[in-house]
Amino acid sequence: MLRPSQRRLAVTVALGVLLAPAIAHAAGDVSIVLTAHRVTVVDGKEVLGPAEQAHPGDVIEYRAEYKNEGAQPVKQLAATLPIPRGTEYLSKTALPQQLLASLDGRNFAPVPLRRRERLADGREVMREVPLSEYRSLRWTLGTLDARRSRAVTARVRVSPLQIAAVTR
Repeated sequence: MLRPSQRRLAVTVALGVLLAPAIAHAAGDVSIVLTAHRVTVVDGKEVLGPAEQAHPGDVIEYRAEYKNEGAQPVKQLAATLPIPRGTEYLSKTALPQQLLASLDGRNFAPVPLRRRERLADGREVMREVPLSEYRSLRWTLGTLDARRSRAVTARVRVSPLQIAAVTR
């Protein structure tokens, strides 16, 4: 069983992996700045704080700001935000609200994701995919004019750690 310090380390590593490329470059003159903040409630108001460490149950808000530093507009811009393993996307926290999601980071479809499942009696039904299976979110931002920026945000909850039994 993991001690509390090991749990914090595991979550810290997950956050670090996501934030390692905090400043990346997209196509053309578009730069991306990715930040993460822990969301807490103080005196009934939401407060955003540092997210270097997170515990199971904590809510983290990710924000990716896309800035066109060039002199020409960038067309057909799509913003993609990974959802790290060990976290679960929180429904209806994405801004803009119109978005796509992916289970593998390659194939995207409108939220909520649905899949066909076969019941015990052989019938097939469409069911919503659990949010815990989402691995990426994507927004179609369209054209980003020169010297302008646009941000996307989404919140996740840090999942309880699952400990697997090891037998010999």
